Amino acid sequence: MDAPHTGFVADSLDRRIISALQIDGRASWHAIATALGEPERTVVRRGTRLLDSGLVRIGAMPVRGRSTVIGVRCAPGQARVVATALARRPDCAFAQLLTGTWDCVAEVQCPRDRLAGLVMDDLPGLPGVVRTLTLPVLRHVRTIREWHAGLLTEAEIAALTEGTGALPASADVSPPFDGAGELSRADRLLVHALAEDGRCTFDELARVSGVSEATARRRLGALRRAGRVRVRAVIEPVLLGLPVEAVLWVRTVPSEADAVTAALAGSPHVRYVSFVTGERQLLVLTAFPDEAALHDFVTRAPWLREVVSVDVSMVLGSLKRGGMLAPRLRD
Repeated sequence: MDAPHTGFVADSLDRRIISALQIDGRASWHAIATALGEPERTVVRRGTRLLDSGLVRIGAMPVRGRSTVIGVRCAPGQARVVATALARRPDCAFAQLLTGTWDCVAEVQCPRDRLAGLVMDDLPGLPGVVRTLTLPVLRHVRTIREWHAGLLTEAEIAALTEGTGALPASADVSPPFDGAGELSRADRLLVHALAEDGRCTFDELARVSGVSEATARRRLGALRRAGRVRVRAVIEPVLLGLPVEAVLWVRTVPSEADAVTAALAGSPHVRYVSFVTGERQLLVLTAFPDEAALHDFVTRAPWLREVVSVDVSMVLGSLKRGGMLAPRLRD
């Protein structure tokens, strides 16, 4: 496992604060403290430490098109090079190094009218690529924007999504946007500022984009509702006590796909589920406390009754999460 050391999270309260930021990365410390029933001063101190240390990063990712999952088999010794090239693409949402058939997997956002160029020109042109697998995403069932490892109660989640006026998680994954139309200059400046710091105040966003604070607030809300920008907290799952990550390639009976995806989305160990094209309809990103828990999940879980096959690839390293490069690639 070559992921960088991420530091120490003191206790369960740190993890609950992280989960709250995953629900709404722009929630105020007052709102988080109220939702969690903790002293605001404590939440401010711990939350600020988590952000300042880089253990938790809040960023915004502009949506450039519909999602396509890419698997790549690389020439010997070239997996890191290829995965890094994919991660550095501005339209890449995530990129991971794997064990198994495919040396790396990534998700890129590509308008469907540019998909042919991606498949036939861009990917084969990467040095070190031997074979590629391209799987357009037909439907996202869960993304990292909706995952918080089951550490918060339903009441706490409701307080963060309703009581604070925050957008629900679904607002950041729907409606699908196919990349048509350019953002205005003010909107581009706003999104660029959020990409660097997703907790920028509306006053800071207004000054950067050259509009009033009220306009900055209104424009960000409109962009999120239209599915053109997604604000999310990016963490290493090890911070939540889940150091073992795996990618599952799941083949199911077509008529049972909805039942299987619903069961997967109900697990706190499932970070991401997408229904994709190809012979294995579901791509699933998972995180577990240990390998024994992963083994149980892929051999004993009830949803396996409706599944034809499950291929498991261990994650060796993550180069990009939630549209944000790993810190070692930003230096």
